[in-house]
Amino acid sequence: MSENQSTLEMSHNNKGLGKVEIAPEVIEVIAGIAAHEVEGVANMRGNFASGVVEKLGKKNHGKGVRVDLSEDGIKLDIYCTMKFGVSIPKVAQEVQDNIRQALINMTALEPDEVNVHIVGIQFENQKPDAEFDQEM
Repeated sequence: MSENQSTLEMSHNNKGLGKVEIAPEVIEVIAGIAAHEVEGVANMRGNFASGVVEKLGKKNHGKGVRVDLSEDGIKLDIYCTMKFGVSIPKVAQEVQDNIRQALINMTALEPDEVNVHIVGIQFENQKPDAEFDQEM
């Protein structure tokens, strides 16, 4: 894999039928959904464009996820806001485990790193704040 490569090629279970390529956007979506499923995660950080798209009714599941494909493997950076009162280390570990398991189950790819970045805390009576919707 090189940094300029825009897809991952799977070579596992090759029976001569052709090749399977997975776009990094697919990994972003899988990781975003898996992270948001964890109890304690309030929302994922995105950029201004993804916020506008969500307000128009389309959910952006890859929001708050950065995928880095390199010679060393797959590195994921997850940017999320936690709910107030949760154990941040526990929830972050659950996010890492859930993303890792989802990627293995759905793509047979195992990430080398899943880095969770906590960018804010959401209180119960607080609406998601626009100040967290900034470019990664």
